[in-house]
Amino acid sequence: MLIRENTPLPAGLAFASEAFLPGWRVLRDIDLFGLNRKIEEAHWNLFYLAGEMKAIVFGHEQSGALRRAVKQILARQGGRKCNSLEITSVASKSFLGIPFLGVKAHSRHIQESLCLTPESEAAATVSLAVIPRTELESNKPPYTGATHTREHPAEVSSF
Repeated sequence: MLIRENTPLPAGLAFASEAFLPGWRVLRDIDLFGLNRKIEEAHWNLFYLAGEMKAIVFGHEQSGALRRAVKQILARQGGRKCNSLEITSVASKSFLGIPFLGVKAHSRHIQESLCLTPESEAAATVSLAVIPRTELESNKPPYTGATHTREHPAEVSSF
């Protein structure tokens, strides 16, 4: 599991990690189930985004092929601004004696809110009409006068 550096996490929650790629850290000593359990205990959410991403690179895992494959996957996220990445499969094979590495991954996102809104998404503003309660409860015809509007933030996601 990779997490983007400076990802907001629940208070008091820390994980052992090490640098993997610029801006990304790989978690150590915890698996996905343990991570999910700790995040849920803190009343936060770990979102799973559908759509498997794949990369195939030449070379052995020891030669840095895994880093190159993950770099390709991160570049292909297609505008998703997610703060974590789950590596689901790493397969080392060879064809005609040429080694290659196949990597599969899914985007993940850690946040407190129940609504999936990546950090970079801005909140849009929506105007709602406000009609006084007394007029709604009466048997009068619908209110036809001027309405008062208030702006309320609405979360918008491009997923």
